[in-house]
Amino acid sequence: MIEVRDEGVIDYGTAWERQRSFFDGLLERVSAGAADEARGVLMLCEHPHVYTLGKSGRENNLLVSEAFLRSIGATYYRIDRGGDITYHGYGQLVGYPILDLSTIGGHGLGLREYIDRLEESVIATIAEWGIEGYRVPHATGVWLPAAGGRPERKICAIGVRASRYVTMHGFALNVTTDLKYFDYIHPCGFRDKGVTSLAAELAGTGSPVPTLAEVKRVYVGHFMRLFGGLAIE
Repeated sequence: MIEVRDEGVIDYGTAWERQRSFFDGLLERVSAGAADEARGVLMLCEHPHVYTLGKSGRENNLLVSEAFLRSIGATYYRIDRGGDITYHGYGQLVGYPILDLSTIGGHGLGLREYIDRLEESVIATIAEWGIEGYRVPHATGVWLPAAGGRPERKICAIGVRASRYVTMHGFALNVTTDLKYFDYIHPCGFRDKGVTSLAAELAGTGSPVPTLAEVKRVYVGHFMRLFGGLAIE
């Protein structure tokens, strides 16, 4: 059973501690052979301005000083997920699935299949607003194709950590995110690709931009379909 926890707007450090608490608790149950009692948690939230650098990321992909980040009200964390640097901020749907992959789908999931399903959950979500996302080989996340003079661009970043098939960290989907904050980094380490959001892609189409709450509701449906969870709100 997967519990959905909507944390609302939450400081990154607080959310990271909460994640680790869930992660450590589930890992302990797995080690004790009691994992079937609770399959995991899907934490959904929104962060104030923050930049996070994965354990294999390069410091020089942050293009400004930490003092400058403080001057714009942003924080900076070096964390234990995979991937490089990314930005989290208002108008972005952030999800942290803390799951025991060995219990998913009857036969369990490997890490690559888990990431594929995370990507698919986002691809299916944005398709509800007529946006066609896809995968790029060797570039985890959800992307949109180059078009109209714009480069290939990422709408959702994904970075995870797993230990003994238990996961933490997750995805960040740009809904109404202020994209100027990505100007201060090479997002996910890429210098030749762009970033986008649902709002940016729907601009000028005549289609209304969904609220974060609407995207969250749609996302949970696709996540549960792909991961076989019975949600407890």
